[in-house]
Amino acid sequence: MKVFQTIIAVVLGALLIYAEADFPAWASSKSPANAGELSQYYIKNIYDETLVPNMVTAVLADYRGYDTLFETVVVFTAGLAIFAILGTGVMREKKTAVPAPKRIYSEPPFDLIVRISTRMLVPVIQLFALYVLAHGHHSPGGGFQGGVILAASFIMLELSSDLRAEAAKLTHRMSIWLGIIGIVIYAGWGTLSLFFGGHFLDYDMLQALFPLDPLMARSHSMLIVEVGVAFTVSSIMLLIFRQLVSGGYSIPDKQA
Repeated sequence: MKVFQTIIAVVLGALLIYAEADFPAWASSKSPANAGELSQYYIKNIYDETLVPNMVTAVLADYRGYDTLFETVVVFTAGLAIFAILGTGVMREKKTAVPAPKRIYSEPPFDLIVRISTRMLVPVIQLFALYVLAHGHHSPGGGFQGGVILAASFIMLELSSDLRAEAAKLTHRMSIWLGIIGIVIYAGWGTLSLFFGGHFLDYDMLQALFPLDPLMARSHSMLIVEVGVAFTVSSIMLLIFRQLVSGGYSIPDKQA
């Protein structure tokens, strides 16, 4: 089996290296991505149509809204896949959790300086995560970036303290529900457009919900769907970390 896998990896690697010769030069203005009509359209019209200075955010949350929605679903599905592979999931959680290795639930002598420093840094990191999320319209950021930073703050807490104690504050079940809520926020907000005579994710139609013109309604709607993305990304990233660090065992909500 290992020989077969090695052959596949070598063949695919050789094909990728061979195809690389046909790629355009790095940052070439004549590459399809730069010279194509679509990219030029974005550059010239994106602010006039969305009032969002950050071109990347406008493309991801508006023009490519379907793709970003399913990217969010893929992140959620990846978390579920890891649960399946490791043999643990919400459906298997019971009042008496599966006993995990002692090295996971033991309480080693954590460094007091590391623990206190982490608790001082975490609020600052979380505030920055919210800034990255909310300011994605005007600078690099958005739901994916803000969600990862937010998840990293919780992971820092669990690395510097007892995993079981920290996991009890935001349980597996709660985290999965937050992931689902994030997808519902994104898809639900797009579905609202259908009730006002528009298409799915047609943010212009949502001006009926805001005392704003269509362009401002479009801009504000992008922020709302980015919040949904942040919910899903942060919760699933945290769940993936817990599953990997605990070897796939359910972490009980309370001390045994």
